[in-house]
Amino acid sequence: MKTTRSSKIFTKPVNLYYMLIGSTLSLSILGVVMVFSASSIYSLENKGSTYAVVLRQIIFLIISIPLAWVMSRLTLARWKLIARFGAIFAIALLASVQIFGKSISGNNNWISIGVIDVQPSEVAKFLMILWAGFMLAQREHHGVIESNVIGLIAPLFVLCILLVLMGRDLGTASVFAFILAGLLWVSGVRLGIFTGILSIGFAGIAILIYTSPYRLDRLSVLINPFADDQYKSTGWQPAHSLLGLASGGFFGVGLGASRQKWGNLPAAHTDFIFSIIGEELGLFGTISTLALLSILLFSIFRIALRSHEPMVRFVCSGIGCWIAIQTILNVGSALSVLPVVGVTLPLVSYGGSALIATYMGIGFVIGAARRDPKIFEELKKSDLKWLR
Repeated sequence: MKTTRSSKIFTKPVNLYYMLIGSTLSLSILGVVMVFSASSIYSLENKGSTYAVVLRQIIFLIISIPLAWVMSRLTLARWKLIARFGAIFAIALLASVQIFGKSISGNNNWISIGVIDVQPSEVAKFLMILWAGFMLAQREHHGVIESNVIGLIAPLFVLCILLVLMGRDLGTASVFAFILAGLLWVSGVRLGIFTGILSIGFAGIAILIYTSPYRLDRLSVLINPFADDQYKSTGWQPAHSLLGLASGGFFGVGLGASRQKWGNLPAAHTDFIFSIIGEELGLFGTISTLALLSILLFSIFRIALRSHEPMVRFVCSGIGCWIAIQTILNVGSALSVLPVVGVTLPLVSYGGSALIATYMGIGFVIGAARRDPKIFEELKKSDLKWLR
């Protein structure tokens, strides 16, 4: 009986919708709390107020939630119209960085707009997923063979990757590459061809690391970031990230009580927020965060599998791959099992561009769930009108 009830929680269609909404809001609230805690010292020293950074994050969240609601109400016909030009808009955004770009932490992938800096590559990820989903769906309708599928979407993804690499941002370029790999996988590319493409991708990343001294240094510190010749240079971030995680114990040192955020761990509220969660909330906090992200990803991929519309299936899968790879890269960097690549933790890390773009993607998935007949029938019976 217990097994039946637990299985229904994960298989009942409407529960996927509740999981999607619940995990998104929970991660967003966790993000605001942890951004406030992780950024308080940095914010006071650089902005003159402990609340400066978190207030911006709250404003970004206030923008993101209504935007996702509006996008969840768009018809599939509207999405197809937007998707037709998605690649053009994405490439234009990435090209604009090369003209008007601003360098932050060595990466030239930002554009300054008044008092805020925006990262066009975040929105470009979503637009490329939309476009690729539309193109793959068109080809599926016509029964095109796999090799043509690769030629259909790979060239423009490669162009996006090259534009991002021109700004020296290997982390974001890797996200684009893994989104492409995920889309090719769900499109049914044969294993041999897929393995070959993946091998070429990893070889390309290896060459980019080997030919760049600072990237090679970041890779070398994975062995021992506490080594005497590494600790005070490229080993500093991964070493203090591990110190934060190790000192948290099971329940952490307490919310707001992190010692690493006092100047020891740069980018504590962005790239290394997972370490602050581990230090302040302990193993319980990190497992809870990963559980929420797992629920979010599970609901996205299950909604994708339920859809009978090819474009919805491809786009939802691409959004799931996007969130998954960013989670892996961010957490891997915090645990020092992957090189530091400067990728945010979805919905949790500080960053307006990343938060808004992620909510745009989630808005699409919410709309896909609402168009599912079984889910919508159950939602109409709900007393919570705002969830419908």
